[in-house]
Amino acid sequence: MDFSAYIQSDLAWIVLFVMAIFVGMSKTGVQGLAILTVPMLAMTFGAKPSTGLMLPVLCFADVIGVSYYRRQAEWKYIIRLLPMAIAGFFLALWVDNMIPATEFKHLMGACLALVLVVMLWSQWKGKENLLIDRWWFSPLFGLLGGFTTMIGNAAGPVMAIYLLSTRMPKLAFVGTNAWFFLCVNFLKLPFQVFAWHNINLTTLAIDACAIPFVLIGAFLGIRLVKFLPEKGFRIFTTAVTIISVIVMLL
Repeated sequence: MDFSAYIQSDLAWIVLFVMAIFVGMSKTGVQGLAILTVPMLAMTFGAKPSTGLMLPVLCFADVIGVSYYRRQAEWKYIIRLLPMAIAGFFLALWVDNMIPATEFKHLMGACLALVLVVMLWSQWKGKENLLIDRWWFSPLFGLLGGFTTMIGNAAGPVMAIYLLSTRMPKLAFVGTNAWFFLCVNFLKLPFQVFAWHNINLTTLAIDACAIPFVLIGAFLGIRLVKFLPEKGFRIFTTAVTIISVIVMLL
C-alpha cells in the first residue's frame, strides 16, 4: 500500500510513533499528555488529515483503558457530559468553514486557561467542588469537550480540568476519563469518515503500524499511575494540563 500521500519522511513515522506512545500513556493514566502531540501531528500531516489519522489510534487506546479500568468509572459525571458533548460535534461541523484552525486552537486555549485558573483558585482557597454542582457546569464542559475533540482531538485538557474539579480518587479519575472518551471517540468515527473524509484504508493501515507503540505507552501509563500517590497524581495531572493549555495558546 502506498503511504506517500501521508508519510513523506522518516520524521513523519517518528512523530506518529511518539503520538502513539503518548496516547497510550494518556488513556491509562497520564491525562492530557496526548494533547502535546496535536501540534506535531498538524504540522507533519496537516490539520484536518491529522485528526483522521489520530482518531483510530485514540479508539484503540480507549479500549485498552476501559479494559483495565472498567470498574472504576463514576457514571453520573459521564451521563452529565455526554448529551452536550454530542451537541459539540454538530457545533464543530457548523463552524468548521467559518473560523481558521489556528483561531480554534487559540479560542480553546483561552477558554481552558480561564477555567483552569478558576479551578486552581478554588483549590488554593480550599473550596472543593466550588462549581461542580452548578447546573451549567457539566453541560458547559460537555459542549466544550465535544467541540474540541471534534475539531482537533483536543479534549484531554477539558476533561482533565473537569475531573480535577470533582476531586475524585485517581483510579476513578482514570476510569471515568477512559469511558467518556471511549463513548465520544467511537461516536465521532462516522463524522470523520462521511463528513470530513479523513479516515480511509490507507490511514487505517498507517495506524496499524502504530499499535505496538500504543501498547508500550499504555504499559508506561499504568505503571506511572500505580507509582504516584493520590496527591502526586493530582499535581502531575495538573502540571501536564497546564502545559497542554500553554501549547494550545502558542
